Amino acid sequence: MDPSAHRFRELFAQLGLAHDEQGIGEFLAAHSRLAGNIQLSDAPFWTPAQAVFLCEALQQDSDWAELADQLSAALRGP
Repeated sequence: MDPSAHRFRELFAQLGLAHDEQGIGEFLAAHSRLAGNIQLSDAPFWTPAQAVFLCEALQQDSDWAELADQLSAALRGP
């Protein structure tokens, strides 16, 4: 198993989302194509608590920041 995938699952768990492979895939499929001009934490599908967590992770360059960046890239598609 890829260790980076495990860490990505941990971010989903931290956000209170389904964090198994299927749950992550379904979330990404449902919310992909996030416009480039929208900050990750401003996406309309987050709860207020999720948005604050993501915003603070990125602003404070916390341990979660790299994974939040990966999530942002995944939501914007290829």
